[in-house]
Amino acid sequence: MSEIVIIAESGSDVPAAEAAELGIEIVPMHVSIGQKTIDDGELPPAEMLEECRQLGVLPRTSGCTPGDFSVVLDRVHAEHPNAQILYIAYSAVTTCSYESARTAAEGRDYVHMFDTRHVTIGQGFVVTQTARHLAENPDISVEELMAWSEELASRVRMGFVPGDLGYLRAGGRLSNAAFVGATLLRIKPIIELIEGKLVATKKLRGNMEKAAIGLMDHMALQGDYDTDVVYLLHSAGLPDSIQRAAEEHARELGFKSIRWYESHNVITSHCGPGSFALAFAGAK
Repeated sequence: MSEIVIIAESGSDVPAAEAAELGIEIVPMHVSIGQKTIDDGELPPAEMLEECRQLGVLPRTSGCTPGDFSVVLDRVHAEHPNAQILYIAYSAVTTCSYESARTAAEGRDYVHMFDTRHVTIGQGFVVTQTARHLAENPDISVEELMAWSEELASRVRMGFVPGDLGYLRAGGRLSNAAFVGATLLRIKPIIELIEGKLVATKKLRGNMEKAAIGLMDHMALQGDYDTDVVYLLHSAGLPDSIQRAAEEHARELGFKSIRWYESHNVITSHCGPGSFALAFAGAK
């Protein structure tokens, strides 16, 4: 039986309990609130947003440092000296984390890595499904597992509708002109991952429930897809009624299993409160 340990950033939005269950090691990304910097997941997202409101600031994010990766790699290697480590990375064009991992992995021939070109539950989908595949195939080699995971990543579709465009604008992902026009016209952009980059691909009008359903249809219409499972994500503040509507529509689209996630501090800092996202795999 091969011994493989999977690691990923906290920006994958994999909950701590699920990571522990699947044996996934999480490396923290970071959020600054005024003069204070915290590890991603250190505060409940709603509490982070309230602190920002009281201070009159928007949160700022930063990726994992080489030191963050070294701490995890050292610990995993000490606990599992014969294990191969597979790092399934957050989109490298959006953060420094991948380069930080490369630096920390120098001289460690037991570390393997690839860029998923996804963020939040797009990356989380790849990470958790890879961990499940490993559990079902304990004799798989790390090379075979990485190839399986890379193929899955190439098929994953992930998109989101931000709850507050001000957070995207503050993060440099939306121009002032686009922000003003979208706000005045009640436009909600669909943000997708294309070549690892966050790209606004379609403009939706109306309330957030209509936008959530519109996002789901837009992603489903891109071609045949695997109906086994869909991951749905909300950030703090998305009404339960919208979550129920999204779950019902997921069933109408044929998904057999629906898994809900909540964005951690980093992703909430980018998409704002009341956001909605989904991820699923296109057909082979």
